[in-house]
Amino acid sequence: MNAPFRPADPAQPRHDWTLDEVEALFDLPFTELVFRAAEVHRRWFDPTELQISQLLSVKTGGCPENCGYCAQSQHFKTGLAASKLMDAQTVIDAAREARDGGAQRFCMGAAWRDLKDRDLPKVAAMISGVKALGLETCATLGMLTPEQAKALKTAGLDYYNHNLDTGPDYYDQVVTTRTYQDRLDTLAAVRDAGMATCCGGIVGMGETRRDRAGLLHQLAILPAHPDSLPVNDLMPIPGTPLAGSEAVDPLEFVRMIAVARLVCPKSMVRIAAGREHMTKELQALCFLAGANSIFVGGRLLTTANPDKDSDAALLADLKMRPMSPKVSEPA
Repeated sequence: MNAPFRPADPAQPRHDWTLDEVEALFDLPFTELVFRAAEVHRRWFDPTELQISQLLSVKTGGCPENCGYCAQSQHFKTGLAASKLMDAQTVIDAAREARDGGAQRFCMGAAWRDLKDRDLPKVAAMISGVKALGLETCATLGMLTPEQAKALKTAGLDYYNHNLDTGPDYYDQVVTTRTYQDRLDTLAAVRDAGMATCCGGIVGMGETRRDRAGLLHQLAILPAHPDSLPVNDLMPIPGTPLAGSEAVDPLEFVRMIAVARLVCPKSMVRIAAGREHMTKELQALCFLAGANSIFVGGRLLTTANPDKDSDAALLADLKMRPMSPKVSEPA
C-alpha cells in the first residue's frame, strides 16, 4: 500500500479521516511512522513530560455486561467477588495518598452497566472531595444520561472515561449487551455537559489490524477528539472468553500508539493496562511514538500494574518528569 498523503501541517487535528487513510498509516515503515508521530507529538507536548494518573475501583464486580475481556462480568466465573460502592471518605483518603505519591489525576471506576440516580449523590461526594485535593478528577461509571452527565460536571468531574473497546466491525465479537451506538451516545452526553472525554480501546482481543485502524478511525471522526486516549494491551483473565487470546506483537503495539498520536494529535495518549508485562525498552518506544500518559499504582481495577518504585526508576532512566496538572475550577 502506498504511503498516505501528508497534509501541509500534519499536526493540525482533522475530523475527516477515512478508514483507508488510517490503515495506510499502520502500513508505513516502522521508523517512518514513529518519526512522523514524534514530530506531531513535539508540536503539542513536551516529549520529556508524562501525565500521571492513578485508578481506584470504587465498586468492583457483579457487572451485568458481557464484555469478553472483563473479570468483573457476572457472566463469567473468574473468582472475583462483587463488592458494594465504597464510601466517599475512603475514596478521598485513597486520592490523597495518590496525590502525595505524585499522581496528577485520580480516576474512579465502578463496575456498572449504567449509573443509577440513587448512587449519584454518593459518587458526587467522592468527586467533589477528590477535586478539593487539587487533583484532576476522572470517572468511569458505565452509560450516562445527559442529566447525569451534567450532575457529574457540577460535582467537579473533569474527565469521563467511556471506551469504544475496538472497531465497529469487530465490536460484537467482544460484547453483545451494549451497542456501539450506546457508547457513542454516552460520549455525546459527556461532551454536551462540558466535560473532557477519555476514550480508547484494547488491542490483543483477536482483532485484525484493520479493526485496530477502525477503532482509531472512530475516535478521529468524533466531533471532538478524546482529551485522553488510553490504549490497553489485553491482560487475559482466566474464566473470560478472551483468556486464550494471542498477544499483539510489541512493535504492533507501538504502531498503535504512533497512529493514535497522528490521528488525534492533541490527545493525551496513555499506555494503560498491560504495562506490567512490558519491558522498559518497549515503553520507551511508546513514549518516542507519542504516548505521554501512564497509570501508576499497584492495580488497574482488577489487573496488576507496575509498582511505584519501578515507575520512578523508568522515568529516571529516561530522564522524564511528571506533567503539571491542569485542573478546572469547581462549577
